[in-house]
Amino acid sequence: MTELLTSAQMRAVERAAIESGAVTGLALMERAGAGVVAAILAQWPALLEGGRRAVVFCGPGNNGGDGFVVARLLKDRGWEVELFLYGDAERLPPDARVNHDRWAVMGAVRAWSPDEIVACAADLFVDALFGAGLARALPEAAIAPLTALYAAGRTFDRLVAIDAPSGLCLDSGRQLGEEGVYAFLTVSFHRPRPGHYLAEGPFRCGHLRLVDLGLEAVPPSGAVAEMVVPDSHWLLKSGQDHKFAHGHALVLSGPAGRGGAARLAARGALRVGAGLVTVGAPAEAMAEHAARLDAVMLREVGTAGTLAAMLEDGRITALCLGPGLGLGSRQAGLVAQALRAGLPCVLDADALTLIARDPALFAALHPRCVLTPHAGEFGRLFPDLAARLAAPVTRGPAYSKVDATGEAAARAGCIVLFKGADTVIADPAGRCRLHAAAYERAAPWLATAGSGDVLAGILAGLLARGVPGLDAACTAAWLHVEAARAFGPGLIAEDLPEALPGVFRGLGL
Repeated sequence: MTELLTSAQMRAVERAAIESGAVTGLALMERAGAGVVAAILAQWPALLEGGRRAVVFCGPGNNGGDGFVVARLLKDRGWEVELFLYGDAERLPPDARVNHDRWAVMGAVRAWSPDEIVACAADLFVDALFGAGLARALPEAAIAPLTALYAAGRTFDRLVAIDAPSGLCLDSGRQLGEEGVYAFLTVSFHRPRPGHYLAEGPFRCGHLRLVDLGLEAVPPSGAVAEMVVPDSHWLLKSGQDHKFAHGHALVLSGPAGRGGAARLAARGALRVGAGLVTVGAPAEAMAEHAARLDAVMLREVGTAGTLAAMLEDGRITALCLGPGLGLGSRQAGLVAQALRAGLPCVLDADALTLIARDPALFAALHPRCVLTPHAGEFGRLFPDLAARLAAPVTRGPAYSKVDATGEAAARAGCIVLFKGADTVIADPAGRCRLHAAAYERAAPWLATAGSGDVLAGILAGLLARGVPGLDAACTAAWLHVEAARAFGPGLIAEDLPEALPGVFRGLGL
């Protein structure tokens, strides 16, 4: 796992290293600046040629200090460098002031002049105004000339941000205030911050590169969250196993004409390796399903009583309720009965709406449940948390999707997988994972009807196989995106289960 550190945690890591005598603040600033220059040249090898011009924007803190180092190192490479300082040099932090003075013997430190900045033309622009420590909306005087440059199209493909595009809260990925910088490349240090992956973060950061500063991994308090990485251990099958060794997933369907979502979920459960998968449907939907299902089995399940009788078969190991289920009293009874059974249970789509409407159903949630809401469903389940996420922010650290998902899991007493390009997964014990379909793992083709139903089925299949809930949710999120990336443009939900075998082959299974 890759740890995600808040801005405060990152400062604690740096402070601990400095106080231990392992490194000085000046040495860290030098490493950071050198890492930024290396990342720039790796991104644009053509800039290795001489005769280039850079414009560096430095702010009043240590982010500005990094900018002075970058300016000096580019100048050493033969670049023409123009540097603007927002703020008073006399008030710079000590290490930043040292690097200000080192630059000042090489080139001019120009006062902040919006008119002159807007007129700038260069091969490269460097945003070292406000980085991870930003705790308020950007002053208009600071941001206006940069947004004007962006609007004029002169910085879009050559703007590099140090740590974060100015104005972005790195704890949440949310914009502080109304305006902020859009970078083509963002270079950060040691470990990523949640805001690099959450909300607007990837859109604002462009491309993300991390520089190793040689620091200890995490602060004593531990990371706020960890990035999901694939663990193929959960996907293996032994040559001596039989189908019942890999569980039996039951997916409940809605009425006639609405069974497609359940079939998508069932197919996902089957492809991920559940030994058996059954669709449970009301009588009027049986013919529709029978015409479409082969390897997936079919049973009539019309009422809570029928479901209770079916669950007396101890070989059923996981349930999936919600995709196309419906919102009537019969469906609410099915959800109630499923929760009473105490089995691992994926609750998606209509099941989430039913739970949001009925406090008794919400109270019946148990630790073996996994809720899989998208933003709208999350808002119905946890309206106060959703309101905090949606509220405009002018001061940081801003409330984040990590915060909201963690609170939701604690309140519900079960795992919550809050879907999106920035999927966050949390359990009641306080563990949190982030799976971001961003940067090199972007999968915009998942924005298609039915893709969430397949995710619910993949998750149910893993639970049926006995994978622990948090691991099952993380693995399902990763497989879902990897299948979409394997298929590519033109993806529809039906393609996702069929792409899984290729994903497994890529993992060496």
